[in-house]
Amino acid sequence: MPSVLSQDAVAARNSSLQPSRWVRTAGLWLVFFLLLIAAHARMLRLPYFWDEAGYYVPAARDLLGGSLIPHSTPSNAHPPLVMAWLALAWKLLGQSPLVTRIAMLALAAFSLAGFFRLAKAISNEPVAAAATFLVAIYPVFFAQSSLAQVDLAAAGLIFWGLEAYFRKRRTGMAIWFSLAALAKETAILVPLGLCLWEILMLVFPSTRFETAPQRTRRQAKDTILVLIVPWIPLAAWYIYHYTHTGFVFGNPEFLRYNLQGNLSPLRIALAFLLRLWQTIGYLNLYLLSLACVVAMKYSAQAISAGSKKIGMSAGDKYRPRIDMWIQFALLTVTLVYLFAMSVLGGAVLARYMLPVVPLIILVCVSTIWRRLRFWKAVLAIVAASFIAALVINPPYGFSPEDNLAYADYIRLHEAAENFITHQYPHARVLTAWPASDELSHPYLGYVQTPMKVVRIEDFTAEQLMAASDARSNFDVALVFSTKYQPPRSLFDRWRLWQEWKRRFFGYHIDLSPGAAASILGGELVYKDGRQGQWVGVIRVQRIEEARLRDTTNALRPQAPATASATADKN
Repeated sequence: MPSVLSQDAVAARNSSLQPSRWVRTAGLWLVFFLLLIAAHARMLRLPYFWDEAGYYVPAARDLLGGSLIPHSTPSNAHPPLVMAWLALAWKLLGQSPLVTRIAMLALAAFSLAGFFRLAKAISNEPVAAAATFLVAIYPVFFAQSSLAQVDLAAAGLIFWGLEAYFRKRRTGMAIWFSLAALAKETAILVPLGLCLWEILMLVFPSTRFETAPQRTRRQAKDTILVLIVPWIPLAAWYIYHYTHTGFVFGNPEFLRYNLQGNLSPLRIALAFLLRLWQTIGYLNLYLLSLACVVAMKYSAQAISAGSKKIGMSAGDKYRPRIDMWIQFALLTVTLVYLFAMSVLGGAVLARYMLPVVPLIILVCVSTIWRRLRFWKAVLAIVAASFIAALVINPPYGFSPEDNLAYADYIRLHEAAENFITHQYPHARVLTAWPASDELSHPYLGYVQTPMKVVRIEDFTAEQLMAASDARSNFDVALVFSTKYQPPRSLFDRWRLWQEWKRRFFGYHIDLSPGAAASILGGELVYKDGRQGQWVGVIRVQRIEEARLRDTTNALRPQAPATASATADKN
């Protein structure tokens, strides 16, 4: 009589025939990597942009030379993991923007693979696929994918750590969260948020959710201890940094800008509102948030016969939600991140919120999938809005690194600096950072040979007037938009908001190229612009040249007066 296999035995046999978990993950990473390469093909050879040029690329070059702590740029005390990855890529493939961007896209693909695994672990495959696609095309994630900065890599490692947490893999939790903290120090906020969640569940056991895993107090305490482990390598890095520099958290100016100058209660409140906007509304994210709110008004969709999705149990009658205890754990992490990042960071950049925005996207997608019959159409509209936000700048101020405006910036500067190097190869150039670095460091990809630079802070009237008093120090001025200013801003009409931005967030208005030329007493010889960003080159006329021109004009024979002019004199 043939033996009958039990259901568990069948499942075990089938799982043994499937590719291993890591093989499937490697295949998933390769698919994401190739798709990202194709999507970023036009940007792969672009020179370095803004903070890439100002810190991360110089720091990686110093690490390639054997120094963990940057010396060619002031150290910000950022942990060196991502810079070490870039240095390794350069060691193997050569140092160039192309190699840098491909190396960063490899990390972006790794981040998407981790997010897909996290989403699948707490929801199901259709939700995981849809949420991963939306994260990949969300403008901030997409733009950051190829940039040599640390926030996206840290977010990806956090996703892997969260997946290990929800699957109760303690070794994985310790490893992934430790690596995340070594990618960027603020990643430590996620295990901190999970520690807070675990403590809440210990202190208030009556609030446990029915679907939450049943654990003893000892097991909960062990999990908390594992979540404390990532503090150890981060502390070791700061000790190392202190012993070599005398500073724990970077140079004093960096610490003042990113923490000590941010402690005003009004500034914290305003920053919290901005962070909340970046988490649920920024760059058309509000469409997904609104769709989620609307979906909450509907009941869960019933599962028809034969339409079971991967991740659903046999007893499910309705499309299942992400377990409520998981949603509250993610909410705790998000709130910790929101409050902390309202205090930390002088610039309220959207990329700092990359560890939590995908979590919001995941919960929203799950809710829409569960409650709306036409969920695919709704998510298709959201996807279209994300793609539109990639190429169309919003009607409010934003950082060009948050969509493809960063490519416009780079191409504008490439063309202007190419004009300067060909027309004025030996000129001394007045400009502001980061163009000052672009002109003086050929490895950034803008010039072949370094040029002499006179640096000012920005292109406000005050800075330009001060520079005009020392026109003998420079020959040419390169002016450009350091802040994106929309033609018709939704918020900048409020004078109080303008005042708050100047007071707390370093807002200023750059003078136009023509106005800058008037103040500097020069001639605007080059001007270009794209979607609200602009650049101009001003040939500065020296006082001696002006006097010589006036003397020449005075000695030049005058043309006979016309009859009408003579009549007027009489």
